[in-house]
Parts: sequence; structure tokens; C-alpha cells
Amino acid sequence: MPNSYFSNPLMFLIETLFQLYMYIVAVRLLLPLIRTPFTHPLIQTIIRITEPLCAPLRSFMPRSRKFDSAVFLLLVLVTLVKLTLLLSLAGAWPAISGLVLLTAAELFSLFISLFTVTIIIEVLLSWLAPQGYNPVASLIQAINAPLLEPVRRRMPLLGGIDLSPLVVILGLQVLSMLVMPLLLGPVYPQY
Repeated sequence: MPNSYFSNPLMFLIETLFQLYMYIVAVRLLLPLIRTPFTHPLIQTIIRITEPLCAPLRSFMPRSRKFDSAVFLLLVLVTLVKLTLLLSLAGAWPAISGLVLLTAAELFSLFISLFTVTIIIEVLLSWLAPQGYNPVASLIQAINAPLLEPVRRRMPLLGGIDLSPLVVILGLQVLSMLVMPLLLGPVYPQY
């Protein structure tokens, strides 16, 4: 049996599990920037999931009101471990500078996809449950507010339809198309 028989499913599992945890840590990193109380049940769950790995890092990392450097370091370390595992299973290993650029690209892509997905979920929830309280909806709205509110203030409603989510998603995709080749170019010249 070829080596990829077991390595492909293993790579899929590593990619999926690490990506889910990275999303959780990324949301934890955004918590000081959003206006949702830390008593929110989903925020409490996020803190419980991430705190066992953040606590040791916090002992030597500075923390400010708006930025938790221990959470950022955890996100970088988890990304490095994920990339190291995937690259070793693929039989490839870039230079240290390549690994740094891959990590930066992975983190940038993580936040682009996080905001894109949460904006889509916010739109879907506004259609499905427009008036009812939903704890998931309130957290997602708080995450997206820094991106959506400036666009909403400048853009009029067209026939009662808010097109700001579409504008922000298009902007995120264009930003990704501009930045990702700069990050991945030295690592993967064919892009």
C-alpha cells in the first residue's frame, strides 16, 4: 500500500482538528476588542477550552487591556505545530523563513475565513430568526461589528436590504487576493 493511504486521512484529521481549535483561539484573541460581556455562555466555553494552554504562556507574556499576547502566542504555536505535522507527513520541509511566511499566511487566511464565515452566519441568522434572541447571533454580531458598522454608516439601504455584508466579504476576498501572493510567493513561486 502506498504511503499516502494512511497519511491522507491523517492529514485531513490534523487539518480539521487544528483548524477548529485555531478558530476558537482566534475568537479568544478578538474578545477584548468586542463589546460582549465575559459572562456570555459561549465566551465562557471559549475561555475554558483555551485557558489550559494560555495559562502557562501568560506567566511570561505581557498583557494589555486590548491585546492578550499569550493568546496570540498560543495561536502562532498551534499554527506552527499544525504546519510542522502536515509538512512532515507530506515529506516537505521549507526553510525557517519559509515556515515563518507559511505561518503568517495561515494566520492571515484564518482571520479572513473567520470573518467571512461569521458574516455569512450573521446574514443567515437574520433571515431565519430576525427578532428572537439568540446567544450565538449576539456573539457573531459583536465579532463582525468592527467590520460591518463603518460600511453600514456609509452605505444606504437599497430597498430595505443591507448590502454591507456583501461589500465587506468582497473586500475581504480582494484583500486576500492581494496579500496571500505576497506571503506565499517566496515559498511557492508558482502562485
